[in-house]
Amino acid sequence: MNLLLLYPALALISTYAFLTGCSQEEPLTQALPTSPTYIAVARGRVDVEGGLLKLGVTREGIVTEIKVKEGDRVRKGQLLTTLDSELAGHAVSAALAEQLQIHLQAQQLERRYKLSDQKATRLAKAADAGASDGQSADDAREMAAQLHDELAKNRMDAETAKRNLATARYELAQRSLIAPVDAEVVRRLVQPGAAVSPQSGPAFILLPDQPQIVRAEINESLIGAVHLGMRAEVTDESGSGAFPLLAQVVRISAVLGNSTLEDDPQVRANMRTVECVLAFDDPAPESLRVGQRMLVRFGRQ
Repeated sequence: MNLLLLYPALALISTYAFLTGCSQEEPLTQALPTSPTYIAVARGRVDVEGGLLKLGVTREGIVTEIKVKEGDRVRKGQLLTTLDSELAGHAVSAALAEQLQIHLQAQQLERRYKLSDQKATRLAKAADAGASDGQSADDAREMAAQLHDELAKNRMDAETAKRNLATARYELAQRSLIAPVDAEVVRRLVQPGAAVSPQSGPAFILLPDQPQIVRAEINESLIGAVHLGMRAEVTDESGSGAFPLLAQVVRISAVLGNSTLEDDPQVRANMRTVECVLAFDDPAPESLRVGQRMLVRFGRQ
């Protein structure tokens, strides 16, 4: 073979390969500077401080009336449902009657004591002047002292009656379930006529009117990379393509525990994480739901 003819051919092949290789690598090289990098990525879920509010009854009874339905917005102090309250109402009436009786008795004792004290004073003066015997004055003073003691006992009875009335009214109030905060009724779990008790579980589940947050789980190997005030991007884990929401780390738990967001039970049991709470920069959109799974990317650079 003629080597003079072979060398130009080899040179031509090498030049072609070099140019082809450059054309293949050029797009990747250009893409690298624009690709976002993150310090940490974690799973999270949408929540509110304290979570959903589960309300149950505090007394046994029969549900007599339900004032709200699922989806209603309720205000703090609004009545949700009532239990049968006939016996509790009778207890309040009895306590009121007892208090009234003690009050009337106090008025009678006050009048009797005033008259007895005045009589004792007059007889004492008459005895000093020799116009009456001393025994009558002593008897009058004793009667006044007894009435004074009865008045003191009456005051103690009045305090007891006051407490009894307060207790009876409290028990009556416990037959009604009241909304403790402004909220939305997410679930209603009772029906009129149902027998319920404190052990029956929640009667209503409420979503409090509070700003939404994200609870993210940071793998223990990345704990040192996340800190308070760190910026993050939050997106729907389902890949819906929604625009990322901006958030900031406001709290990092001091407790290390097992993952609650990992789907694989075996991985969940072995994965150790720390909860990180993030607050949105702007109010969360209405489409965001409590419990929704999110992907949190920390510290874009």
